[in-house]
Amino acid sequence: MKVLLSKALQQNKKLFLKFFVSLGLTLCIILTGMFIAVGVSAADNDNETQPIIGGNNNADNTAATPDGEEILDDTDRSALYELIGVDASEPIEVIILITLLSVAPSFMIMLTSFTRIIIVLSFLRSAMQTNSTPPNMILTGIALFLTVFIMWPVFSEINEVAYVPYSNGELSTSEAIQKAGEPLKTFMLKQTTNRNMKFFLDLQEITIYSNDTVDSDEPVAVDVNEITLENYQSQLGFQVVIPAFIISELTRAFQMGFMLFIPFLIIDLVVSSTLMSMGMMMLPPAMISLPFKILLFILVDGWQMLVGTLVSSFNL
Repeated sequence: MKVLLSKALQQNKKLFLKFFVSLGLTLCIILTGMFIAVGVSAADNDNETQPIIGGNNNADNTAATPDGEEILDDTDRSALYELIGVDASEPIEVIILITLLSVAPSFMIMLTSFTRIIIVLSFLRSAMQTNSTPPNMILTGIALFLTVFIMWPVFSEINEVAYVPYSNGELSTSEAIQKAGEPLKTFMLKQTTNRNMKFFLDLQEITIYSNDTVDSDEPVAVDVNEITLENYQSQLGFQVVIPAFIISELTRAFQMGFMLFIPFLIIDLVVSSTLMSMGMMMLPPAMISLPFKILLFILVDGWQMLVGTLVSSFNL
């Protein structure tokens, strides 16, 4: 047994060395973070125990309890505290905030028209077999600007009903978020098919009732296939609307991608059959068909046609 262990150590000496070095660095980083957190907490405690000099300076932002303790007024709390209940004054709260900010762009991309646009553009590049032309950065930029163009009425409505009243102090943070979600939910419901919505409603076992009887003692259920979903958005939560919207967007994007492949596939078949009849079996058909694909795309003004089809495919 000892001989086997010694042979294993000799053969995997470098691996064991890398493992222990990485383990030591990880432990050092963890201990350093713990010491920093303890130091920050101790500094906060010291600041809390220090006497307040010039009591009149904070008279507007504090209030006294019956026991004589001073507490912060609600007007001094930030929007972050109203939203998630923390004010980023502790290290763990800072980590949570950074995590939310890193995930937020992904959520915003999935809740807009970006998904359908970028998938269709990727299908176009694959159908033309142009490899990395246009590059990913160009396709992403086109998708972003088209998303802003398509979503501009929704963004304008969110600005009018949520951001402007919130900046004027007419709405709280939670009320502003609720108001901002209504135009976005309406947009998503307009793009969502009844079939996908019914699928997720059945998974959640949620029933939609008639608006006239929803508050009554005996509400009447409504068939999802016979209604306009945006008229019932008050009964549909984001936990159902978002996945149904994403699946609907993926379905439409793949349908448009299939239609894009047809003309380029016909060119590939014609070129391949021509080369076979001429006996040029060693010549790659993609090399010959690529110029004809580009020529066809230019002659039909492909970019304008594609962008026009994408914009008109959204139900605004």
